[in-house]
Amino acid sequence: MKAFLLSIWRFRHFIQSSIKAEFLGRFARSKLGALWMILNPLAQAAIFAIVLSEILAAKLPHVDSKSAYAIYLMAGTAAWGLFAEIVTRCTTVFIDYSNTLKKIAFPRLCLPLIVGGSALLNHLLLLSSIFVIFLLLGHMPTFAWLSVLVGIAIIMLFAFGLGILLGLLNVFSRDVGQVITIVLQLWFWLTPVVYTRETLPKQFTPILELNPMAMIVQIYQDALLFGKFPTWSNLFVPAMIAVGIFIFSFWIFRRASPDLVDAL
Repeated sequence: MKAFLLSIWRFRHFIQSSIKAEFLGRFARSKLGALWMILNPLAQAAIFAIVLSEILAAKLPHVDSKSAYAIYLMAGTAAWGLFAEIVTRCTTVFIDYSNTLKKIAFPRLCLPLIVGGSALLNHLLLLSSIFVIFLLLGHMPTFAWLSVLVGIAIIMLFAFGLGILLGLLNVFSRDVGQVITIVLQLWFWLTPVVYTRETLPKQFTPILELNPMAMIVQIYQDALLFGKFPTWSNLFVPAMIAVGIFIFSFWIFRRASPDLVDAL
């Protein structure tokens, strides 16, 4: 494992330059360039705020604020978006870069790291846009917002580990890439992003308790909406699941790596 991590460290500049190239490549022919990374999520957040708060007057139970549901939804969507982007892109990353893997010698784990770094950059820009909308809504920041960093760390570990496992499986069985799209859609609706825990029928409560993303998403919602730090004891199980899958994915990847290029 030590040699494996050292090889990644030696290629750190390759990873950094690839993330930068991917970021700049999206706006190579755009006059506004990277500004679109702010404008797009800012527009989406503004639509949520205006439509839900002003037009539909959607409200959360026991919360006396017409903008509360919009904030709740934006917080949950941001957390889920980071998770879904890493898992989705890692699932196909080895296939997408199959020609590169066959022609250039470098640690294969660099590819998921590039995906994770790019997703994290997108996520931070999205959060900055959401924070601007919050300020316009008169929703002032609190110290509890810092707990979002804990949520980011757990999501990155969980999504990265799960994404590597699915990416390896997808190389040997291309059906995995098709199935995961459906699974993520179902998983999204089993996670309290659009609805609250209180509105969920009681027969679905056991499913919610088994869903690690439910508690992780709640970190964002509690911090950004209610200004509350998470209940740390409730995060123990999701954090252990994330760390366990992350370590297990490294072990599986190390065993499958020699056969990876031949299977592509």
